[in-house]
Amino acid sequence: MNISFENPDKVNGLLTLTIEKEDYEKDVEKQLKDYRKKANMPGFRPGMVPMGLIKRQYGEAVKVDVVNKLLGEKIYEYVRENKIQMLGEPMPNEEKQKPVDFKADGPYEFVFDIAVAPEFKAELGEADTIDYYDIEVSDEIVNRQVDMFASRAGHYDKVDDYDPTKNDMLKGDLRELGADGNAKEGGIVVEGAVLMPEYIKVEDQKKLFDGAKVGSVVTFNPKKAYPDNDAEITSLLKIDKQKAAELESDFTYLVTEVQRFVKAEVNQELFDGVFGKDTVKSEEEFRQKIADGIKAQLEADSDYKFLQDVRKYMEDKVGELQFPDALLKRIMLNNNKERGQQFVDDNYEASIKELKWHLIEEQLVEANAIKVEDADIKDVAKEMTRMQFAQYGMGSVPEEYIEKYADDMLKERKNIDNLVNRAVDVKLIAALKGKVKLNRKGISLDDFNKMMQEK
Repeated sequence: MNISFENPDKVNGLLTLTIEKEDYEKDVEKQLKDYRKKANMPGFRPGMVPMGLIKRQYGEAVKVDVVNKLLGEKIYEYVRENKIQMLGEPMPNEEKQKPVDFKADGPYEFVFDIAVAPEFKAELGEADTIDYYDIEVSDEIVNRQVDMFASRAGHYDKVDDYDPTKNDMLKGDLRELGADGNAKEGGIVVEGAVLMPEYIKVEDQKKLFDGAKVGSVVTFNPKKAYPDNDAEITSLLKIDKQKAAELESDFTYLVTEVQRFVKAEVNQELFDGVFGKDTVKSEEEFRQKIADGIKAQLEADSDYKFLQDVRKYMEDKVGELQFPDALLKRIMLNNNKERGQQFVDDNYEASIKELKWHLIEEQLVEANAIKVEDADIKDVAKEMTRMQFAQYGMGSVPEEYIEKYADDMLKERKNIDNLVNRAVDVKLIAALKGKVKLNRKGISLDDFNKMMQEK
């Protein structure tokens, strides 16, 4: 076998492989012998079919399979051994690749276009200064979190009078009225219907409930109260969508119960419910633990912004790179045949931008000797699990549950690539924070969120 590689402009490579008969002959013979052992043809006992007949029937197909397998192995072996940073997969050269006649014996010549990554150096050190945003955990943020925990642990108390400023919940009996204003015979009746006037969209219908108390009868029109929400009417009146769309009737609502939401008191019961029994024993400790948790979450946000800024800084530092555009577009089209050329035209520029960062990041990872182990991936899965629980106000989930949810996440193959990439990012961020000069900037959470939204 003979392999040659040309790369005159450093990014468009031409790989030529010549496969001789002796390169594939033994493997072809071996496979044909295996075929003979299994062949079942009329007139011959199993394993006794003449080899000549086997060759005539299967010889060319076996040869094609063997040569293609050998071709793939040798291309990637050559690329690896010669440290060629290939982008995408090899593509047959459209001009120099001649039709291959597998009916004849070798040699067979194959000519491939190879997209090669541009040469550049991505380095970061003490001479490089990059912004790092320290998000301040203000009393206001802690207050909001305390209020959220108190709300989630809250309850409803029964009261006598409806107060529109308290977001009260009403329970009562609904009855459909006829055109004469009396209860409609055979009309819709719903007992124990739950209604929150605060969520009625139309103001004049909402105000009909002002001053209501247990025993009051309010007459209103559901269609006017929820003019663009048949789903709300369907749920309230227990009817189907078609009937809700056609409904025009007024209804009486006999208030049988008024419930007012009361937030939980900020006391030991709340502390135990959020962080576990006796983990914190005072409001001061409670607020501090909340602040610590928020700080950890916000540090992850700061790190994410830092990596974005590293990317922008490095893209500018590396400058414009030359890519084998025509060849990369061919590869992109080959991988997206069903989407067509328009997809390539619309997305090529963005894909090159991502490719440039990928190549930069590869060098930074290698320069900082970053390696990701199974334990690192597990840690990322556990951290993501904690964040998901935290979104629901669950700040003290037993470790056994964290382990279980993380293990379930790792069982899904579709999650692994994202977890590996996240683990690489975590390690890269930590390494770069200790290598470059950080231009630390204090910033409020609101200003930080505004800054991220503007990007």
